[in-house]
Amino acid sequence: MANIHTQYKKTIYRVLKDPFTRTALRRAVESFRKNRDRALEAFPYVKEEAKKLIETKNQVIDNFDYYIEKTMKVVESMHAIPYYAEDADEALDIMKKIVGTGKTIVKAKSITSEELFMNEKLEEWGNEVFETDLGEFIVQLLKSRPMHILAPAVNIPREKVAEIFSQFSGEELPPDPPRLARFAREFLREKFFNADIGISGGNAITADTGTIFLIENEGNIRLATSAPPVHIAVIGIEKILPSLKDGMRLLEVVSRYAGYLAMSYVSLISGPSKTGDIEKVVVYGAHGPKELHVILLNNGRKEAAKDPVVKQALRCLRCGACMYECPVYPLTTGYWGYKYMGGIGIPWTAYITGGFEKAAPMAFTCTMCGRCVKYCPMEIDTPKITERVREILNEKGLIPPYIEELARNVIEKGVPY
Repeated sequence: MANIHTQYKKTIYRVLKDPFTRTALRRAVESFRKNRDRALEAFPYVKEEAKKLIETKNQVIDNFDYYIEKTMKVVESMHAIPYYAEDADEALDIMKKIVGTGKTIVKAKSITSEELFMNEKLEEWGNEVFETDLGEFIVQLLKSRPMHILAPAVNIPREKVAEIFSQFSGEELPPDPPRLARFAREFLREKFFNADIGISGGNAITADTGTIFLIENEGNIRLATSAPPVHIAVIGIEKILPSLKDGMRLLEVVSRYAGYLAMSYVSLISGPSKTGDIEKVVVYGAHGPKELHVILLNNGRKEAAKDPVVKQALRCLRCGACMYECPVYPLTTGYWGYKYMGGIGIPWTAYITGGFEKAAPMAFTCTMCGRCVKYCPMEIDTPKITERVREILNEKGLIPPYIEELARNVIEKGVPY
Protein backbone atom coordinates (compact mmCIF):
# COMPACT_ATOMS: atom_id res chain seq x y z
CA MET A 1 0.00 0.00 0.00
CA ALA A 2 2.71 2.48 1.03
CA ASN A 3 4.73 1.64 -2.09
CA ILE A 4 1.81 2.48 -4.36
CA HIS A 5 1.43 5.92 -2.80
CA THR A 6 5.18 6.61 -2.71
CA GLN A 7 5.58 5.74 -6.39
CA TYR A 8 2.48 7.75 -7.31
CA LYS A 9 3.79 10.86 -5.53
CA LYS A 10 7.23 10.53 -7.13
CA THR A 11 5.69 10.22 -10.59
CA ILE A 12 3.36 13.19 -10.12
CA TYR A 13 6.13 15.45 -8.80
CA ARG A 14 8.41 14.40 -11.68
CA VAL A 15 5.75 15.26 -14.25
CA LEU A 16 5.02 18.60 -12.59
CA LYS A 17 8.62 19.63 -13.26
CA ASP A 18 8.59 18.52 -16.91
CA PRO A 19 8.48 21.61 -19.20
CA PHE A 20 7.71 19.51 -22.29
CA THR A 21 4.51 18.16 -20.74
CA ARG A 22 3.44 21.66 -19.69
CA THR A 23 4.05 22.98 -23.21
CA ALA A 24 2.15 20.19 -24.94
CA LEU A 25 -0.84 20.43 -22.59
CA ARG A 26 -1.04 24.21 -22.81
CA ARG A 27 -1.30 23.96 -26.59
CA ALA A 28 -3.86 21.14 -26.40
CA VAL A 29 -6.14 22.77 -23.79
CA GLU A 30 -6.30 26.04 -25.69
CA SER A 31 -7.12 24.34 -28.99
CA PHE A 32 -9.70 21.99 -27.49
CA ARG A 33 -11.68 24.69 -25.69
CA LYS A 34 -11.92 26.83 -28.83
CA ASN A 35 -13.05 23.88 -30.93
CA ARG A 36 -15.62 22.65 -28.40
CA ASP A 37 -17.16 26.10 -27.92
CA ARG A 38 -17.36 26.57 -31.68
CA ALA A 39 -19.07 23.18 -32.15
CA LEU A 40 -21.64 23.81 -29.39
CA GLU A 41 -22.36 27.27 -30.75
CA ALA A 42 -22.93 25.84 -34.23
CA PHE A 43 -25.24 23.09 -32.94
CA PRO A 44 -26.96 24.48 -29.81
CA TYR A 45 -29.69 21.82 -29.87
CA VAL A 46 -27.13 19.16 -28.95
CA LYS A 47 -27.46 20.09 -25.28
CA GLU A 48 -31.07 18.89 -25.33
CA GLU A 49 -30.00 15.75 -27.20
CA ALA A 50 -27.50 15.11 -24.41
CA LYS A 51 -30.28 15.23 -21.79
CA LYS A 52 -32.26 12.62 -23.72
CA LEU A 53 -29.17 10.46 -23.96
CA ILE A 54 -28.70 10.64 -20.18
CA GLU A 55 -32.14 9.09 -19.71
CA THR A 56 -31.33 6.36 -22.21
CA LYS A 57 -28.00 5.53 -20.63
CA ASN A 58 -29.64 5.33 -17.18
CA GLN A 59 -32.24 2.94 -18.57
CA VAL A 60 -29.53 0.56 -19.82
CA ILE A 61 -27.44 0.81 -16.63
CA ASP A 62 -30.49 -0.09 -14.52
CA ASN A 63 -31.30 -3.07 -16.76
CA PHE A 64 -27.95 -4.47 -17.81
CA ASP A 65 -28.95 -8.15 -17.93
CA TYR A 66 -31.93 -7.50 -20.18
CA TYR A 67 -29.94 -5.44 -22.68
CA ILE A 68 -26.97 -7.81 -22.68
CA GLU A 69 -29.19 -10.76 -23.54
CA LYS A 70 -31.03 -8.80 -26.22
CA THR A 71 -27.80 -7.58 -27.79
CA MET A 72 -26.24 -11.04 -27.79
CA LYS A 73 -29.25 -12.50 -29.60
CA VAL A 74 -29.38 -9.85 -32.29
CA VAL A 75 -25.61 -9.97 -32.90
CA GLU A 76 -25.92 -13.71 -33.52
CA SER A 77 -28.90 -13.17 -35.82
CA MET A 78 -26.69 -10.87 -37.91
CA HIS A 79 -24.22 -13.76 -38.41
CA ALA A 80 -21.61 -12.33 -36.07
CA ILE A 81 -20.34 -14.34 -33.09
CA PRO A 82 -21.25 -12.88 -29.65
CA TYR A 83 -19.51 -13.54 -26.34
CA TYR A 84 -20.07 -12.32 -22.81
CA ALA A 85 -17.01 -11.92 -20.57
CA GLU A 86 -17.56 -11.58 -16.84
CA ASP A 87 -14.07 -10.25 -16.20
CA ALA A 88 -10.73 -9.49 -17.86
CA ASP A 89 -9.45 -13.07 -17.57
CA GLU A 90 -12.52 -14.45 -19.30
CA ALA A 91 -12.24 -11.84 -22.06
CA LEU A 92 -8.59 -12.76 -22.63
CA ASP A 93 -9.43 -16.48 -22.74
CA ILE A 94 -11.99 -15.75 -25.45
CA MET A 95 -9.51 -13.56 -27.30
CA LYS A 96 -6.79 -16.20 -27.17
CA LYS A 97 -9.09 -18.83 -28.69
CA ILE A 98 -10.02 -16.52 -31.56
CA VAL A 99 -6.54 -15.13 -32.25
CA GLY A 100 -4.19 -18.01 -31.54
CA THR A 101 -0.55 -17.31 -32.31
CA GLY A 102 1.66 -16.07 -35.13
CA LYS A 103 -0.82 -13.43 -36.31
CA THR A 104 -0.30 -9.86 -37.47
CA ILE A 105 -2.83 -7.63 -35.73
CA VAL A 106 -3.85 -4.03 -36.37
CA LYS A 107 -5.64 -2.23 -33.55
CA ALA A 108 -7.93 0.74 -33.38
CA LYS A 109 -7.71 3.01 -30.34
CA SER A 110 -9.56 1.36 -27.47
CA ILE A 111 -9.38 2.31 -23.79
CA THR A 112 -11.31 -0.90 -23.05
CA SER A 113 -8.41 -2.91 -24.44
CA GLU A 114 -6.17 -1.15 -21.92
CA GLU A 115 -8.24 -2.75 -19.14
CA LEU A 116 -7.16 -6.15 -20.44
CA PHE A 117 -3.46 -5.37 -21.01
CA MET A 118 -4.40 -6.61 -24.45
CA ASN A 119 -1.27 -5.68 -26.39
CA GLU A 120 1.03 -7.31 -23.85
CA LYS A 121 -1.06 -10.48 -23.87
CA LEU A 122 -1.31 -10.68 -27.66
CA GLU A 123 2.46 -10.34 -27.96
CA GLU A 124 2.99 -12.85 -25.15
CA TRP A 125 0.99 -15.36 -27.22
CA GLY A 126 3.37 -14.85 -30.15
CA ASN A 127 1.55 -12.23 -32.22
CA GLU A 128 2.70 -8.94 -33.73
CA VAL A 129 0.55 -5.93 -32.77
CA PHE A 130 0.41 -2.50 -34.38
CA GLU A 131 -1.53 0.42 -32.94
CA THR A 132 -2.90 2.39 -35.89
CA ASP A 133 -4.24 5.55 -34.28
CA LEU A 134 -1.44 8.14 -34.64
CA GLY A 135 -1.41 8.98 -30.94
CA GLU A 136 -1.48 5.33 -29.92
CA PHE A 137 1.28 4.56 -32.44
CA ILE A 138 3.46 7.24 -30.83
CA VAL A 139 2.72 5.87 -27.36
CA GLN A 140 3.49 2.32 -28.51
CA LEU A 141 6.89 3.36 -29.89
CA LEU A 142 7.61 5.16 -26.62
CA LYS A 143 6.65 2.00 -24.70
CA SER A 144 4.46 4.29 -22.60
CA ARG A 145 0.68 4.42 -22.15
CA PRO A 146 -2.19 6.69 -23.27
CA MET A 147 -2.41 9.98 -21.41
CA HIS A 148 -5.88 11.04 -22.57
CA ILE A 149 -9.02 9.16 -23.57
CA LEU A 150 -9.21 10.81 -27.02
CA ALA A 151 -5.67 12.06 -27.55
CA PRO A 152 -3.31 9.37 -26.20
CA ALA A 153 -0.14 11.37 -26.98
CA VAL A 154 -1.45 14.76 -25.86
CA ASN A 155 1.48 15.16 -23.47
CA ILE A 156 4.14 14.64 -26.15
CA PRO A 157 5.31 17.75 -28.05
CA ARG A 158 6.09 17.59 -31.77
CA GLU A 159 9.83 17.79 -31.12
CA LYS A 160 9.72 14.55 -29.14
CA VAL A 161 7.57 12.85 -31.78
CA ALA A 162 10.13 13.79 -34.44
CA GLU A 163 12.87 12.28 -32.31
CA ILE A 164 10.96 9.03 -31.78
CA PHE A 165 9.99 8.64 -35.44
CA SER A 166 13.54 9.45 -36.59
CA GLN A 167 14.98 6.75 -34.35
CA PHE A 168 12.37 4.24 -35.52
CA SER A 169 12.71 4.97 -39.23
CA GLY A 170 16.44 5.69 -39.43
CA GLU A 171 15.53 8.88 -41.29
CA GLU A 172 15.94 12.38 -39.88
CA LEU A 173 12.40 13.76 -39.64
CA PRO A 174 11.59 17.40 -38.80
CA PRO A 175 9.21 18.43 -35.96
CA ASP A 176 6.53 19.12 -38.56
CA PRO A 177 3.12 17.51 -37.78
CA PRO A 178 2.10 16.96 -41.44
CA ARG A 179 5.43 15.27 -42.22
CA LEU A 180 5.28 13.14 -39.09
CA ALA A 181 1.70 12.08 -39.83
CA ARG A 182 2.75 11.18 -43.37
CA PHE A 183 5.48 8.90 -42.07
CA ALA A 184 2.95 7.03 -39.88
CA ARG A 185 0.56 6.73 -42.81
CA GLU A 186 3.23 5.30 -45.09
CA PHE A 187 4.46 2.81 -42.50
CA LEU A 188 1.04 1.55 -41.39
CA ARG A 189 -0.53 1.35 -44.86
CA GLU A 190 1.04 -2.01 -45.61
CA LYS A 191 0.17 -3.35 -42.14
CA PHE A 192 -3.57 -2.85 -42.69
CA PHE A 193 -3.65 -5.02 -45.80
CA ASN A 194 -1.33 -7.75 -44.56
CA ALA A 195 -2.95 -8.11 -41.14
CA ASP A 196 -4.73 -11.31 -40.17
CA ILE A 197 -6.93 -9.64 -37.56
CA GLY A 198 -8.29 -6.19 -36.80
CA ILE A 199 -9.29 -5.29 -33.24
CA SER A 200 -11.49 -2.38 -32.16
CA GLY A 201 -13.60 -1.19 -29.30
CA GLY A 202 -16.90 0.53 -29.94
CA ASN A 203 -18.46 3.88 -29.13
CA ALA A 204 -21.81 2.10 -28.92
CA ILE A 205 -23.60 -1.11 -29.84
CA THR A 206 -27.35 -1.19 -30.35
CA ALA A 207 -29.66 -3.81 -28.88
CA ASP A 208 -32.16 -3.69 -31.75
CA THR A 209 -29.81 -4.28 -34.69
CA GLY A 210 -26.48 -5.24 -33.11
CA THR A 211 -24.88 -2.30 -34.88
CA ILE A 212 -21.44 -1.21 -33.66
CA PHE A 213 -20.76 2.54 -33.87
CA LEU A 214 -17.14 3.51 -34.50
CA ILE A 215 -16.44 7.25 -34.58
CA GLU A 216 -13.11 8.64 -35.78
CA ASN A 217 -11.25 11.23 -37.83
CA GLU A 218 -8.13 9.45 -39.05
CA GLY A 219 -9.68 6.63 -41.07
CA ASN A 220 -7.52 4.01 -39.37
CA ILE A 221 -10.48 2.35 -37.61
CA ARG A 222 -12.27 1.89 -40.91
CA LEU A 223 -9.18 0.24 -42.41
CA ALA A 224 -8.45 -1.88 -39.33
CA THR A 225 -12.01 -3.21 -39.22
CA SER A 226 -12.55 -3.75 -42.95
CA ALA A 227 -9.22 -4.83 -44.51
CA PRO A 228 -8.30 -7.90 -42.37
CA PRO A 229 -10.36 -11.11 -42.76
CA VAL A 230 -11.30 -11.16 -39.06
CA HIS A 231 -12.64 -8.29 -36.92
CA ILE A 232 -12.84 -8.55 -33.11
CA ALA A 233 -14.74 -5.85 -31.20
CA VAL A 234 -14.35 -5.65 -27.42
CA ILE A 235 -17.13 -3.48 -25.99
CA GLY A 236 -18.01 -2.61 -22.40
CA ILE A 237 -21.63 -3.37 -21.52
CA GLU A 238 -22.19 0.31 -20.66
CA LYS A 239 -21.85 1.04 -24.40
CA ILE A 240 -25.12 -0.77 -25.17
CA LEU A 241 -27.91 1.50 -26.41
CA PRO A 242 -31.51 0.38 -27.04
CA SER A 243 -31.80 1.46 -30.67
CA LEU A 244 -30.06 2.68 -33.79
CA LYS A 245 -31.70 6.05 -33.27
CA ASP A 246 -30.04 6.29 -29.85
CA GLY A 247 -26.70 5.55 -31.49
CA MET A 248 -27.18 8.47 -33.87
CA ARG A 249 -27.95 10.73 -30.92
CA LEU A 250 -24.75 9.59 -29.20
CA LEU A 251 -22.82 10.35 -32.38
CA GLU A 252 -23.98 13.96 -32.34
CA VAL A 253 -23.35 14.46 -28.64
CA VAL A 254 -19.87 12.91 -28.64
CA SER A 255 -18.83 14.83 -31.74
CA ARG A 256 -19.80 18.27 -30.45
CA TYR A 257 -18.46 17.86 -26.92
CA ALA A 258 -15.23 16.43 -28.31
CA GLY A 259 -14.89 19.66 -30.27
CA TYR A 260 -15.84 18.63 -33.81
CA LEU A 261 -18.40 20.09 -36.18
CA ALA A 262 -18.48 16.63 -37.78
CA MET A 263 -16.38 13.52 -37.43
CA SER A 264 -14.60 12.51 -40.63
CA TYR A 265 -15.62 8.87 -40.41
CA VAL A 266 -18.52 7.05 -38.80
CA SER A 267 -18.65 3.30 -39.33
CA LEU A 268 -21.81 1.33 -38.55
CA ILE A 269 -21.02 -2.38 -38.52
CA SER A 270 -23.82 -4.92 -38.30
CA GLY A 271 -22.29 -8.33 -38.93
CA PRO A 272 -19.52 -9.54 -41.26
CA SER A 273 -19.35 -8.39 -44.88
CA LYS A 274 -21.71 -10.16 -47.25
CA THR A 275 -23.05 -10.18 -50.79
CA GLY A 276 -26.13 -11.59 -52.50
CA ASP A 277 -25.25 -10.54 -56.02
CA ILE A 278 -25.09 -14.05 -57.45
CA GLU A 279 -28.64 -15.39 -57.69
CA LYS A 280 -29.44 -13.69 -54.35
CA VAL A 281 -27.46 -16.35 -52.49
CA VAL A 282 -25.95 -14.67 -49.43
CA VAL A 283 -22.22 -15.23 -49.16
CA TYR A 284 -20.28 -13.97 -46.12
CA GLY A 285 -16.86 -12.45 -46.61
CA ALA A 286 -17.12 -10.19 -49.64
CA HIS A 287 -14.57 -7.35 -49.52
CA GLY A 288 -14.64 -6.94 -45.74
CA PRO A 289 -14.08 -9.41 -42.90
CA LYS A 290 -15.41 -12.95 -43.15
CA GLU A 291 -15.80 -13.08 -39.37
CA LEU A 292 -17.00 -10.59 -36.78
CA HIS A 293 -16.54 -11.49 -33.11
CA VAL A 294 -18.18 -9.26 -30.49
CA ILE A 295 -17.07 -9.54 -26.86
CA LEU A 296 -19.35 -7.77 -24.38
CA LEU A 297 -17.32 -7.05 -21.25
CA ASN A 298 -18.57 -6.64 -17.69
CA ASN A 299 -15.33 -6.45 -15.67
CA GLY A 300 -16.83 -4.63 -12.66
CA ARG A 301 -19.40 -2.52 -14.46
CA LYS A 302 -22.35 -4.34 -12.88
CA GLU A 303 -20.79 -3.86 -9.46
CA ALA A 304 -20.38 -0.12 -10.08
CA ALA A 305 -24.03 0.02 -11.19
CA LYS A 306 -25.15 -1.17 -7.73
CA ASP A 307 -23.97 2.04 -6.04
CA PRO A 308 -26.54 4.83 -6.54
CA VAL A 309 -23.82 7.50 -6.64
CA VAL A 310 -21.06 5.71 -8.54
CA LYS A 311 -23.25 4.27 -11.29
CA GLN A 312 -23.54 7.63 -13.08
CA ALA A 313 -19.86 7.21 -14.07
CA LEU A 314 -21.04 4.48 -16.46
CA ARG A 315 -22.73 7.17 -18.55
CA CYS A 316 -19.28 8.45 -19.63
CA LEU A 317 -19.04 8.89 -23.41
CA ARG A 318 -15.22 9.24 -23.47
CA CYS A 319 -15.47 12.69 -25.06
CA GLY A 320 -12.58 13.92 -22.89
CA ALA A 321 -14.09 17.35 -22.24
CA CYS A 322 -13.75 17.08 -18.46
CA MET A 323 -9.99 16.64 -18.61
CA TYR A 324 -9.41 19.84 -20.54
CA GLU A 325 -11.35 21.81 -17.91
CA CYS A 326 -9.74 20.18 -14.89
CA PRO A 327 -7.15 22.31 -13.00
CA VAL A 328 -5.11 19.20 -12.13
CA TYR A 329 -5.04 17.21 -15.37
CA PRO A 330 -3.07 19.77 -17.47
CA LEU A 331 -0.31 19.59 -14.84
CA THR A 332 -0.20 15.82 -14.47
CA THR A 333 -1.75 14.40 -17.67
CA GLY A 334 -2.64 10.71 -17.51
CA TYR A 335 -0.11 10.10 -14.74
CA TRP A 336 -3.04 11.10 -12.55
CA GLY A 337 -4.59 7.78 -13.36
CA TYR A 338 -4.06 4.11 -13.98
CA LYS A 339 -5.74 2.89 -17.17
CA TYR A 340 -8.48 5.51 -16.87
CA MET A 341 -7.26 8.95 -15.93
CA GLY A 342 -8.38 12.24 -14.42
CA GLY A 343 -11.31 12.72 -12.07
CA ILE A 344 -13.60 10.44 -14.05
CA GLY A 345 -10.85 7.83 -13.89
CA ILE A 346 -11.24 7.50 -10.10
CA PRO A 347 -14.39 5.29 -10.12
CA TRP A 348 -13.25 3.50 -13.28
CA THR A 349 -9.97 2.60 -11.60
CA ALA A 350 -11.67 1.55 -8.36
CA TYR A 351 -14.33 -0.69 -9.92
CA ILE A 352 -13.15 -1.61 -13.40
CA THR A 353 -9.37 -1.85 -13.50
CA GLY A 354 -6.83 -1.55 -10.75
CA GLY A 355 -9.06 -1.72 -7.69
CA PHE A 356 -9.60 0.61 -4.76
CA GLU A 357 -5.97 0.48 -3.65
CA LYS A 358 -4.77 2.00 -6.94
CA ALA A 359 -7.67 4.45 -6.90
CA ALA A 360 -6.78 5.75 -3.42
CA PRO A 361 -4.05 8.26 -4.36
CA MET A 362 -6.10 9.36 -7.38
CA ALA A 363 -9.14 10.09 -5.21
CA PHE A 364 -7.15 12.47 -3.03
CA THR A 365 -5.58 14.28 -5.98
CA CYS A 366 -8.96 15.61 -7.14
CA THR A 367 -9.67 19.18 -5.97
CA MET A 368 -13.43 18.52 -6.29
CA CYS A 369 -13.84 21.95 -7.88
CA GLY A 370 -16.72 20.82 -10.12
CA ARG A 371 -15.53 22.28 -13.44
CA CYS A 372 -15.81 18.81 -14.95
CA VAL A 373 -19.51 18.66 -14.11
CA LYS A 374 -20.18 21.94 -15.87
CA TYR A 375 -18.71 20.67 -19.14
CA CYS A 376 -19.82 17.03 -19.04
CA PRO A 377 -22.57 16.21 -21.58
CA MET A 378 -23.76 13.37 -19.34
CA GLU A 379 -23.83 15.62 -16.22
CA ILE A 380 -21.67 13.16 -14.30
CA ASP A 381 -21.04 14.56 -10.82
CA THR A 382 -17.42 13.48 -10.48
CA PRO A 383 -16.83 15.34 -7.17
CA LYS A 384 -19.79 13.54 -5.61
CA ILE A 385 -18.50 10.21 -6.93
CA THR A 386 -15.02 11.01 -5.63
CA GLU A 387 -16.49 11.78 -2.21
CA ARG A 388 -18.27 8.41 -2.27
CA VAL A 389 -15.06 6.60 -3.27
CA ARG A 390 -13.24 8.33 -0.40
CA GLU A 391 -15.91 7.04 1.99
CA ILE A 392 -15.39 3.49 0.72
CA LEU A 393 -11.62 3.87 0.98
CA ASN A 394 -12.04 4.91 4.60
CA GLU A 395 -14.26 1.88 5.26
CA LYS A 396 -11.63 -0.37 3.68
CA GLY A 397 -8.75 1.22 5.60
CA LEU A 398 -7.12 2.45 2.41
CA ILE A 399 -6.71 6.16 3.16
CA PRO A 400 -3.24 7.27 1.91
CA PRO A 401 -0.82 7.76 4.83
CA TYR A 402 -0.05 11.38 3.93
CA ILE A 403 -3.78 12.20 4.04
CA GLU A 404 -4.06 10.66 7.51
CA GLU A 405 -1.08 12.76 8.63
CA LEU A 406 -2.67 15.88 7.18
CA ALA A 407 -5.92 15.16 9.02
CA ARG A 408 -4.09 14.64 12.30
CA ASN A 409 -2.29 17.97 11.95
CA VAL A 410 -5.57 19.76 11.32
CA ILE A 411 -7.24 18.10 14.32
CA GLU A 412 -4.32 18.46 16.73
CA LYS A 413 -2.76 21.76 15.63
CA GLY A 414 -5.47 23.47 13.62
CA VAL A 415 -3.11 23.74 10.62
CA PRO A 416 -2.41 21.28 7.80
CA TYR A 417 1.40 21.43 8.08
